[in-house]
Amino acid sequence: MDSAPDPADEFRNWLVLPRNVTVSILLRLGAIEILKSAQMVCSPWHSLCKDPSMWRAIDMRNSGNHLEFPNFQKMCRHAVDRSCGHLVDINVEYFGTDDLLRHIADSSSQLKRLRLVHCNDISDEGLSQAAAKLELLEELAISYCPFSKEALKAVGRCCPLLKSLKFNSRVQRNGDYDGEALTIAENMSELLRLQLFGNLLTNDGLQAILDGCPRLESLDLRRCFNLILAGDLGRRCSEQIKGLRLPHDSIDDYEFNDCCSFVNVSGGFSDIEHANVSGGSKFFDFSYINYYDEDCHDYDHNYDDDYDDGHIDIEYFEAYDDPNND
Repeated sequence: MDSAPDPADEFRNWLVLPRNVTVSILLRLGAIEILKSAQMVCSPWHSLCKDPSMWRAIDMRNSGNHLEFPNFQKMCRHAVDRSCGHLVDINVEYFGTDDLLRHIADSSSQLKRLRLVHCNDISDEGLSQAAAKLELLEELAISYCPFSKEALKAVGRCCPLLKSLKFNSRVQRNGDYDGEALTIAENMSELLRLQLFGNLLTNDGLQAILDGCPRLESLDLRRCFNLILAGDLGRRCSEQIKGLRLPHDSIDDYEFNDCCSFVNVSGGFSDIEHANVSGGSKFFDFSYINYYDEDCHDYDHNYDDDYDDGHIDIEYFEAYDDPNND
């Protein structure tokens, strides 16, 4: 009768898995789990986790707990340093700052893909300065960050290889509904893919994009409710763009789907919609809510007094004149 296998033998066999298998396992964990725990499992894993090839892509996806931001910033810097200049893809969520982005740009001249989500502490100047050092950037994904058309202009001028842009749910202020669309059209002529989820651009802005970005193959205009796509403009979109998503198309596959239907104000709205307030038609910026948790707390202020059964005091949201309403 065969004796039972020695648990120690099984443990040793597990440690001597082929390198590529171990790398595959570790990469599936993500940067945060590697730095917080996986690299401490054993000496071979610790040695492998210091290999620059492990840090060509850094995904710092997190829950947005602001108390953890300093730790995430330190871990992100450490991960970038471990890449030894070989970083090509990085995702930073919530905790990004000008200093952190500067460190990434200074250390990663080979960067091709940059994703920023809810990074309120990165300024236009911070993104512009970073773009000047990222000449090889091909993909930029920005969602719920406070960047203006000036930052977009800098990216377009400094990153000639840019092929893909996501610039989602950014509310244009002072009635400049087409400012960002015009900036994209004038400075990013080589774009192949563009997502402007929840943008307030009008037909004029869309027309400029179609004219200024002739190579565009994919265009996502979901929740862009200022657009009127009947007639010639709608036909041109259908004919010119292979992958076209229209304002009222399903958002089931949108990565921030949970942020798009969250409150009821005088009848119910989604991301950016119309409301009749004091006799006039207005737009309301509901992207603010993306910075809050389910109970509508932001990181510095408690809105409990204004939140009751899914209703929020409308005074907390900025109203915009309806450009289609005379």
